[in-house]
Amino acid sequence: MDSHIVVLITTSSQAEADTLSRGLVEAKLAFCVNSMPGVKSTYYWENKLCVDDEFLLIVKTRADRFEELEQWVLEHHSYDVPEVIALPIVKGSKPYLKGIDDWVPEK
Repeated sequence: MDSHIVVLITTSSQAEADTLSRGLVEAKLAFCVNSMPGVKSTYYWENKLCVDDEFLLIVKTRADRFEELEQWVLEHHSYDVPEVIALPIVKGSKPYLKGIDDWVPEK
């Protein structure tokens, strides 16, 4: 089961969230991307505390495609240093995980 991951990515706008979500799925780097509005991010950046309204993308994909997914996001994201964090899917329904495998080609 450790062959699947969830990747978290934040964006500054709905338009960017939509563009990244669609692009990742169309490029077969993700099986499904959920876009959650209303995320408030508090973080430290360039010597100051920042609080921003963002959108959170929850991306489901194969673990062996993370580097390609990360590179794609870096090329298409508006942030200089976007959040791209992967968490393992420890367990999941077999039909859903098969959906990931069927859509996202193995590396």
